[in-house]
Amino acid sequence: MTSTGGGDGSWLRAVAGDSGRGPLFVRDGQLVHGPRRLGELVHGRPPGVTGNQWSTAIRQGYDLVVCAADTARPVFAVEIGPVAPAGSAEQRAERLKNAVAEAVGLPVLRIGSPTLRADEHGRRIVAYLLDARGYAALGAGEPDDADVLPVGFRDILGRLPDGRTGHVNDLGALARSAAVQAYVSRRLVDPIVRGLHVRWSGGPAEGWSWVRVRPGACLVERVTVHEQRVSAGVDPGRLAEDLAAVAIGERMRASDPAEPVLTPHDELLAEIRRLESRHGEMAGGFAFAHLCAD
Repeated sequence: MTSTGGGDGSWLRAVAGDSGRGPLFVRDGQLVHGPRRLGELVHGRPPGVTGNQWSTAIRQGYDLVVCAADTARPVFAVEIGPVAPAGSAEQRAERLKNAVAEAVGLPVLRIGSPTLRADEHGRRIVAYLLDARGYAALGAGEPDDADVLPVGFRDILGRLPDGRTGHVNDLGALARSAAVQAYVSRRLVDPIVRGLHVRWSGGPAEGWSWVRVRPGACLVERVTVHEQRVSAGVDPGRLAEDLAAVAIGERMRASDPAEPVLTPHDELLAEIRRLESRHGEMAGGFAFAHLCAD
């Protein structure tokens, strides 16, 4: 039997902080909770969702849930980790969860990565998202000025940890600094973490980052960012590319410098060219054609 939602018409319920599961942290007036099942976030089964769909979906969870401090209701949920394989039972369960989240109006931001994990990177990522969203909200309230272009959150300049001036809100800054140090110690043949990003029409944004470990081989990471009814506060493509750089940093720390898992540079170049050939499927096209001649 379907529910009628909360007393005020909302399907989303306040997230309880009982049984030792209080917020992980508070930022910008919002409470950030750890893992919660979908069933803990909604009042009941909405119309149009079958009993079987509901019973499967409510057992699925989110890694972090951001809630409003005044109502304790979810503002958006976050998932971080590997994307379920196509055709798998995990993918089918994910689709059901997405359908229920859409039906109850729960915004979700999904970060797909084989390397990044919520327990290790979730707090930093969500804190960044809240800062970016807060900054964007402030900018949206300012009067238009044709002579002054607003500086985006990602484009703010300041002093980086290594003393240089750069983009202080680049999540990949530490990885880029680590790459320079690895180059100086001769663990890399190139100190630059390179990257690209695209946004698929009607789909997620995708970011790639790579660094040359040997003349013909690279560490490569790919990350997807899927905004479902929620804005990250920054361009999702640039966010995906920066998160891929974060993953590169993790790989550089975790891999045995003598035997890292590498991608041949020629293979990477061929993949970039294949990506460029699909520019018609992208929102805004492909802005990295110059890499095809690298």
